[in-house]
Amino acid sequence: MNNFAARLRAREHLVGYWVMLDAPPATERIARLGYDYVVLDAQHGLLSTRGILDGLMAIDAAAAGPVVDPSAGSGVRDATVGLVRVEANNATPIGRALDAGAAGVIVPLVDSGEDAARAVQAAKYPPSGIRSFGPARSGLRIGPVPAEADAATVVLAMIETAAGLTNVEEICATPGLDGIYVGPSDLCLAVGGKFPGDPEVRGEFDAAVVHIAEVAAAAGVAAGIHTNDGPTAKRRLTEGYTFATVSSDLDHLQGVAADHLAVVRG
Repeated sequence: MNNFAARLRAREHLVGYWVMLDAPPATERIARLGYDYVVLDAQHGLLSTRGILDGLMAIDAAAAGPVVDPSAGSGVRDATVGLVRVEANNATPIGRALDAGAAGVIVPLVDSGEDAARAVQAAKYPPSGIRSFGPARSGLRIGPVPAEADAATVVLAMIETAAGLTNVEEICATPGLDGIYVGPSDLCLAVGGKFPGDPEVRGEFDAAVVHIAEVAAAAGVAAGIHTNDGPTAKRRLTEGYTFATVSSDLDHLQGVAADHLAVVRG
């Protein structure tokens, strides 16, 4: 069994990547680079239910090959796992993602402890939750014993709204919740920004980011955040976050293509 869930719960530093495109061969290549996890975005990404399944299969297929990471050396490391940012805090998409073989779910728009508890209930089998038993593909690799599946999968609540920020303490105190995940674009709007990254609310945003990490540390749960690049991810890990995601395939594809075009026409 992969140790990802145990490492995340122990608040080890983990680094991930974000996938928005339904392109399994590209996802497989990314999963071979040495990231601890790859998130498939079912909320804002261009992925159908079949796309989520294919993406998770691509991530698992990458585990069969060598890690293409010059910094990894010759040491043994866990294979990259696939997480899914589900489209809503609802038992159906949460269960579907886990049945497809996700190692965990990131649940958006969690505003309260009650919302967080509902997400945990949807992700856990009875008696801990309400997840219906029908593991489909996940039974081949996570479980299929319900208690084993519960132990091997994680539930992460997004902190990205004004209400979520206000109630972050009760959210982090939710039994069974493994961690929280900051959505910086929406969080910036939540603190009064006119657009993501609005410099006029930089102080309020930075204070919120620090506060969220401190609350998670006090509660003993993992604290994650999305970032635009590697340097920012590294900085967030030094500031108290325990896992950080780097950019996305769509952003990197556009950025690299634009850089090459600029060189040719420069």
